[in-house]
Amino acid sequence: MASAAYAALAAYFWRTRWHAVAAHSGEDPPAYMRGWERAALLVPLVLHGTLLWRELFAATELHFGFAYALSAMLWIGVLIYWIESLFLRLAGFEPLLLPIAAAAVPLPSFFPGHASLYAASTGFRLHLALAMLAYSLFTIAMLHALLMTLIERRLHRLRETSPEQRAPLAGPLAHLPPLLTLERLLFRIIGVAFVLLTLTLATGIGYSESIFGRPLKFDHKTVFAIASWLTFALLLGGRVLRGWRGRTALRWTLAGFVMLLLTYVGSRFVLEVLLGRA
Repeated sequence: MASAAYAALAAYFWRTRWHAVAAHSGEDPPAYMRGWERAALLVPLVLHGTLLWRELFAATELHFGFAYALSAMLWIGVLIYWIESLFLRLAGFEPLLLPIAAAAVPLPSFFPGHASLYAASTGFRLHLALAMLAYSLFTIAMLHALLMTLIERRLHRLRETSPEQRAPLAGPLAHLPPLLTLERLLFRIIGVAFVLLTLTLATGIGYSESIFGRPLKFDHKTVFAIASWLTFALLLGGRVLRGWRGRTALRWTLAGFVMLLLTYVGSRFVLEVLLGRA
């Protein structure tokens, strides 16, 4: 039901905000979500959140894997978007985010993951919560960067046309904040996500030391986690010191996001699905 509701809303927002017919129908698509649209989005959010709570926190035995990580990541991502939409004109993100959420909801039914031996540990649950928050914010940042790239390309095409043929942006792109405002918002999201990623690594080091007797377990997850942290640290440093923006910022955001996915979700996908190991 949650997946179907996400998919139905994604189709609705695509038709009303993005479809080419909407741009030529003479109707101006709304810049904000209407009240009933926001209420409708709460339905799959509540259903999805209830599922995750029952499986990850209320259950006596915690099963976790790449499917649960993706599902939790997308739930938090949609929730963050829903909250942000109360204050910002973000119409246009829905067709990008909701189809991924619709696909992620049923995944744990097919790939239940493995039982964790340390589910009762407060340190483990704190580490898990911080990691999912960081993942979700970086997912929002990635979609945000892709949408900015689309706007930048549309504007570049407009500048290449003659003044007589030049037309303003149509559809939801016309109602988004200015590109510089979106860029500031993007780096604000990345900055908060970077703080959460730093806390995730710190709690992971403390958790590893208490369980395994050493602060870092040297494996592919550690390598990718540190690499993604360094990538986003360089991106934020380049932004402050050298004014990085545009395509440079997008490339660094994409590189950091891919390494972050490989840290846990990608590695667990390979183990659970491709290799059939828990």
